[in-house]
Amino acid sequence: MLSFLYFCKMQSLLIIGYVWPEPTATAAGSRMLQIIEQFQNLQFQVTFVSPAIKPETAFDLSTINVLEKSIELNHDSFDAFLLSLSPEIVLFDRFLMEEQFGWRVAQHCPQSLRMLDSEDLHFLRKARELSVKKGKELPTGIITTDEAKRELASIYRCDVTLTISEYEMDYLKKVYQIPEMLLWYLPFLVTIDENLTPSFEEREDFVFIGNFVHAPNWDAVLYLKQTIWPMIRKELPKASLHIYGSYPSQKVFQLQNVNERFLIQGRAENVNATMQQAKVCLAPVRFGAGLKGKLIDAMQNETPFVTTPIGGEGMFGDHDFSACVGNTDQELVQKAVSLYKNKEEWIFFQKKGKQVLKERFDKELFNKNFGLKVDQLLEYKDVAREQNFIGAMLQHHTLKSTMYLSKWIAEKNKI
Repeated sequence: MLSFLYFCKMQSLLIIGYVWPEPTATAAGSRMLQIIEQFQNLQFQVTFVSPAIKPETAFDLSTINVLEKSIELNHDSFDAFLLSLSPEIVLFDRFLMEEQFGWRVAQHCPQSLRMLDSEDLHFLRKARELSVKKGKELPTGIITTDEAKRELASIYRCDVTLTISEYEMDYLKKVYQIPEMLLWYLPFLVTIDENLTPSFEEREDFVFIGNFVHAPNWDAVLYLKQTIWPMIRKELPKASLHIYGSYPSQKVFQLQNVNERFLIQGRAENVNATMQQAKVCLAPVRFGAGLKGKLIDAMQNETPFVTTPIGGEGMFGDHDFSACVGNTDQELVQKAVSLYKNKEEWIFFQKKGKQVLKERFDKELFNKNFGLKVDQLLEYKDVAREQNFIGAMLQHHTLKSTMYLSKWIAEKNKI
């Protein structure tokens, strides 16, 4: 553990987490550790707090010299803690945390830079989910739901928002006219492993990985069970599909059918080892937003995959992965079977996945530029705030209602 004197010499970053990071369970958990690493490279002392219950499977942040603290919602004790820390930067993990704590930060530490990590656009994901359930086309234009208004207001109130997907960057700028200065592109950041993984002949079966409490993943599992997998089995009767994910409930295990070779495996204790055993990763994601961590994991472990346009959104840049992306049930099945049987095609997309990681997600591509942006925004944040009048207006008006509601709840709890 570093000394207190050492901490005092460093700038301070406070992260207010919606949940505690679980990198072995969620892509969001892995991303949070990547963001922490970025700030530690800039010599920030990082403190992570959350009002959520901390699960036993949460990552032990103290092992990477991050201070931890549990906090309460609608409680004045956070104000005293915030004043004692006086962080240079406060990072809100998802817009819900900005709604809860943003007004407290603005009131008690107005000079703190307010940064939002959107993870993905929640309102876009929910609108797409509703479209799938109603059998409608996915929305591409403006969405006017309450969730959209809340999340966009949060983006405006912050000094900058970390956006994980290039698609979502363009969507926010073109559809909602969000100023470019409020958006920073920061995708998943990976370290490229050049070690050879098992060969085509050494691998077998299909795999799906994704935590079961995330609605797009649960929908994808049902889609596999009811539609895609029965069609693949007709072509490949000896292949099995292994379904991995954290937080499996009884309804998940009830889907298992050994005769159909549809196998529910529960949590993947070692994602890399699990991916490297499989020949093809199936990711038929019908709705969602952001980037899909399961595809990053697949490419890191040189496991070719088949997905949907939503699954591949913002992932490939100028690289052509049309042979791995299916728009219909039949396309997904045909492409999965072809990739599973054709060694040359399999090796081609194995190498192509590694190329995408090197050109688009290697953390070395982002390290220096991220540091320069942070330094510049810290130095000129007052100028930047003057240019964001809508944000200042929302900070003044919208958060007044949030602030007084929170204060009322705090007083009620005292009684």
